[in-house]
Amino acid sequence: MENIRLNLDRDLVFFDVETTGLNVIRDRIIQIALIKIHKNGQPDTEFMSLINPGIPISEESMMIHGITPKDLANKPTFVQIAQKIWDFIGNSDLAGYNSNRFDVPMLMEEFARVGMEFDLSKRRLIDVQRIFYKMEPRTLKAAYRLYCGKELEDAHNALADVRATLDVFKGQLHAYENKDLLDEDGNIIPAPIKNDMQALHTFTNDLNFLDATQKLRVQPDGKVVFNFGKYNGQSVKEVLAKDKNYYFWIQEKEFSSQVKQIIKQMMKEIEKPS
Repeated sequence: MENIRLNLDRDLVFFDVETTGLNVIRDRIIQIALIKIHKNGQPDTEFMSLINPGIPISEESMMIHGITPKDLANKPTFVQIAQKIWDFIGNSDLAGYNSNRFDVPMLMEEFARVGMEFDLSKRRLIDVQRIFYKMEPRTLKAAYRLYCGKELEDAHNALADVRATLDVFKGQLHAYENKDLLDEDGNIIPAPIKNDMQALHTFTNDLNFLDATQKLRVQPDGKVVFNFGKYNGQSVKEVLAKDKNYYFWIQEKEFSSQVKQIIKQMMKEIEKPS
């Protein structure tokens, strides 16, 4: 496969996490692996660590990744390595496999628990799974076979998975260069997959929702509305302007860190002097 050099105007970090379970808010990260692609062309750098979660690991998760409490007994907690992860990512854009719906919000929650607000507003998010599912709906193992021409060994080891994801991403750029997409409505989208991180951010993000848990929906006119609760379907800004207690309720309840950040920013915009 041709070794494509990524067209970057900012460092790009591919990452993957293994966790105690699948609940973005309640579960914890037990392994994280990151690969940084440097915009200046210097060799890629990697970071990987096992993490003691401080809570039980579900049987279902252990069946998938094979990491046991014994493996984590003497490993650092997230608070002990949070700064290392934060510094490694820096101002980079983020990429991964199903990362928009799982890995990114999971990492945001971990940072939030230790008092670090991981801001996505100036980062681009590229989800390799979204490219794959839109162009060739399958799994990571099938994607690796399809785009890289080989079998994925050691799946569900975080570093093996993130290396495979990076290889698949480069394979996608090669496979879909200049290839148009016929979408579900029969519309032709000219060559959506290109070596352009902004274009891929737009292509791989579900622009109908602002957050991974789909609590905040974007209407066709661009207005953001609640997708839950007593104000379901109503404008977030209009509700917050008339019911500030609802803002405090959201901040105190079990909503994701991502939702709370977005709501906090919208409240700032409402209260800003005109």
